[in-house]
Amino acid sequence: MPLDLFSKTSLPDVLPDDLQKVILELKKSRDQKECLEKVYALLTAKYHGERLKTYTKLFQLFRKDIFWLWNRIGYLHCTNINYVARILLVKSGFFEESDICLKWTLVWYVSPHQYLEVEVGDQWIVVDIWANAFGIEFGDYAH
Repeated sequence: MPLDLFSKTSLPDVLPDDLQKVILELKKSRDQKECLEKVYALLTAKYHGERLKTYTKLFQLFRKDIFWLWNRIGYLHCTNINYVARILLVKSGFFEESDICLKWTLVWYVSPHQYLEVEVGDQWIVVDIWANAFGIEFGDYAH
């Protein structure tokens, strides 16, 4: 099954050392919202979406090795970015898997696109890290 394409890929037990350090910093967050905002800021600085690379790097869609994904900088598929985000959020201790939903939409009328909805307290916050490169801000998604 491709990485997080239709269901959530299990989170890994073993993580890169520098990813573990990031998680330790996330654990110092005041609350869920601050943790989510830190993850968003970190991953939008590290990764981005690109329309053409969505198709030219299609084979990378199936990668689920967190060591490979974490060492990347620049383009990643939306599903890969969301997998990394789920790892950070759950391993931070502020979120459970049940607090994170995989959502789908179409961009450019033909391209399937995944984003997240994350439960923070009694509200659901939309998170679309991949689409930040297209001007989509925290709390919105590409559509």
